[in-house]
Amino acid sequence: MSENIKLYSEIEKFEIININDGEKYNYLSNNDIVIDEEGAFKLLIIGINNNKFSLFNNNEFIEIPWDYVKKIGAKTIILDAEEENIKKSR
Repeated sequence: MSENIKLYSEIEKFEIININDGEKYNYLSNNDIVIDEEGAFKLLIIGINNNKFSLFNNNEFIEIPWDYVKKIGAKTIILDAEEENIKKSR
């Protein structure tokens, strides 16, 4: 296999970081990827947990288009997304 090919089993342990605001979004394995019918990555769906000690599971998500992924590094997935390009949902 080529050196440029990454397997999901390798990148699921990568941390997601937005260089636009320095926000860390946990690891890829704790989030979701939306893939279209042609097999192209479309969106990252990232779960936001504002309070780790909450008794109630307040599921908030942000959706970041895959176009904002700038680099997949050695241990990180680097995004460059401004807040107005991030869709929040519940």
